[in-house]
Amino acid sequence: MIARYTLPDMGTIWSEENKLQNWLKIEIAACEGQALIGRIPPAAVEVIRKKADFNIQRVREIEAEVHHDVIAFLTNVAEYVGEESKYIHLGLTSSDILDTGLALQMRDAADLILEKLQALKEVVGDKAKRYKYTFNIGRTHGVHGEPSTFGLKMALWYSEIERNIKRLEQAREVIAYGAISGAVGNFAHIDPRVEEYVCKKLELKPCPISSQIIQRDRHAQFMTVLAIIASSLEKMATEIRNLQRTEILEVEEPFRKGQKGSSAMPHKRNPMMSERVAGLSRVVRGNAVAALENVALWHERDLTHSSVERVIIPDSCILLDYILEKFHAIVAGLIIYEDRMMENIKLTRGLIFSQELMLSLVNKGMLREDAYRLVQAHAMRSWQEKLDYKELILQDPLIMSYLSASEIEGIFDLDQYLNGVDHIFRRCGLD
Repeated sequence: MIARYTLPDMGTIWSEENKLQNWLKIEIAACEGQALIGRIPPAAVEVIRKKADFNIQRVREIEAEVHHDVIAFLTNVAEYVGEESKYIHLGLTSSDILDTGLALQMRDAADLILEKLQALKEVVGDKAKRYKYTFNIGRTHGVHGEPSTFGLKMALWYSEIERNIKRLEQAREVIAYGAISGAVGNFAHIDPRVEEYVCKKLELKPCPISSQIIQRDRHAQFMTVLAIIASSLEKMATEIRNLQRTEILEVEEPFRKGQKGSSAMPHKRNPMMSERVAGLSRVVRGNAVAALENVALWHERDLTHSSVERVIIPDSCILLDYILEKFHAIVAGLIIYEDRMMENIKLTRGLIFSQELMLSLVNKGMLREDAYRLVQAHAMRSWQEKLDYKELILQDPLIMSYLSASEIEGIFDLDQYLNGVDHIFRRCGLD
C-alpha cells in the first residue's frame, strides 16, 4: 500500500488541482487492478502510469465543449497517454471517480479538523487547570445563581470538544468508503476485485453496496457533525462575548497593539473574532440542512445532489477549519480578569448563598416550604433595599434560633463551592 498523499492545508484539499489529482490516482489504480486480474495488459499499465497527466486549463476547454467534467478530464488524460488510454475507465462510470475522489477529500479534511480540535482541546484543558479554583458567578437565565469556578466552565468546554472529536472520528469512518461498481452499482462491467484493490491502495474501504453512487446518508452524517462542532464553537464564543460585556467584563478577547475596535468610537474593544465564529457557524448549519436534502434521490441516482455538494462540502470544511483556527487563537490569548469575577460575585450582597441557608434550616428541622418563604423574604428585602443579606439573617431571631453565628459564617463561605471541583475534573480526565 502506498503512503497516503499528505496535504498542507484545507484550501489545498479542496483545490481543483487536488481533485483532479485524486481522480488520476483512482483511474491509475483501477488500471492496476484490471491488470492484476488479467483484463488489461500489464505493459499498458506501465505506459499509463508513466504518461498519465492532465492540464487544468485544457480540461476546462474540453468541458466547455462536452459539458461533462469527467469526460473532459478523461479526454485530456488520453491526450497524454495515447493508444493505451483505451484501457482507462474500462467498465467504470463517472460517479465511481467522483464519489471515491470526494471520499478522499472528506477524509483528509476530517483529519485536518481532528488535528485542530485536538489542539483546541489541549489549550482549553490548560485553561481549565489554571483556573480550576478561580471563583466566578454561575448564571442561569442571565441572572446570578451560585458561585462556581472559571475552571469548571473551561472543563465543560473540554468535555464537549472531546465528544465532538469522537463524533468526527465516527463520521470519518462513515465517509471513508470508495465505490468502483459501475453504472448502477452491480459490477456488471467491472470485477469487484478491482474495487477492493483501488480502495486498499487509497486507504478507503469498499462500499458494501452502492447504486451508481455512494449513498448520501454518509455525507449527511459528516455534514451534520461539522454543524454540531460549529454550534459548539458558537456556544463557547457566545459565552466569551457575554463575559466581555462592559457590565460583566470577566474575560476579554486578545486585543493586539494597533488594533482598532470601531471607526467611530476609539475606546471600543469589541469581541469581533468571537462574533465571527458565531456568525460563520450559521453557514455551516445551513449547509447541513442542504446535505440532509441530498439523501433522497430518484431511483439509483439523479443529479440533484451533485451541484449542491460542490458548494456545501468544501465550504463547510474550509469554514470550520477557519473557525477552529480563530477560536484557538481566542482561547489561547484570552484575558482573564479574576478580580472582576470576585467583584461580580459580591454584587448581590450575599444573595447567592440563599440555597445553602435554606438547606441548613431544613437540616435543622424547619419545613422546606417555611424555610424557603423565610429565606426568600429576606432576599427580596436585601435586593430592593440594597442591604447586606448576611446582616439581615443575623438579625432574624427565628433563623438564629435554628443556626448559630458560626454556622451562618459557614453558610456564607465561598470555599464550600469547591467541594465537587476535584471530582468533576477527575471525571473529565483533567486531574
